[in-house]
Amino acid sequence: MATFTLPKNSTIRKDGKKHKAEGAKRVKSFKVYRYDPDSGKNPSYDTFEIDLDECGPMVLDALFKIKNEIDPTLTFRRSCREGICGSCSMNLNGKNGLACTTAIEDLKGEIRITPLPHMDVIKDLVPDFTHFYAQYASIRPWLQTVSPTPSGKERLQTPEQREKLDGLYECILCACCSTSCPSYWWNSDKFLGPAILLQAYRWLADSRDEMTGERLNELEDPFRLYRCHTIMNCANVCPKGLSPAKAIAETKKMMAERAI
Repeated sequence: MATFTLPKNSTIRKDGKKHKAEGAKRVKSFKVYRYDPDSGKNPSYDTFEIDLDECGPMVLDALFKIKNEIDPTLTFRRSCREGICGSCSMNLNGKNGLACTTAIEDLKGEIRITPLPHMDVIKDLVPDFTHFYAQYASIRPWLQTVSPTPSGKERLQTPEQREKLDGLYECILCACCSTSCPSYWWNSDKFLGPAILLQAYRWLADSRDEMTGERLNELEDPFRLYRCHTIMNCANVCPKGLSPAKAIAETKKMMAERAI
């Protein structure tokens, strides 16, 4: 029988802490998801008022300010601060994105920050990427060839062949797209999800790769590829402006063409 209630240990407590920015003229309120498995307590929301005149322009700047000046126990991932590494992916006011490239002024009202949806939470804003990375490894994301390497040369491409990789290689594996996909929410154990399928097509589209048939064989499954219903959430949230849905459609097209 289907269950439509949250597990008891995921119900949000209503006793979260509140921090006020005394004397500040320009104030923004951040409602941040807090969860510490070692405490044995259910998650809660802590609310922090931030003086915008004493804070950088991005959401990640606010998180740094909270951690450095208010609550050092706040836990989140971050690295490059330039939208390149994908580490600081999280849900901001109901939409997945990168904290480092999301401007505070672009989010209206109180800013609610939670981990990426439908992933196990390790602590606070840090989701567990173990399954996501295992799915990535399953597509063998590297160049596979059977012909001898050209003597003293790289495997070359024409400019036109290289252009086919645009919109694919830029993926930073932040998982914003996959965790915005309802099909991935319900079938993440079998469906590879938008991010991994975009990465899979990146190698299918590469003129240098010589394992196209084998790659398509591994995707020929009712769930691994075909759970995509082109809802387009993936394209709407991608911080790099990519379209996993298009890559998935091209993969389905390759499947159909080889069956004819």
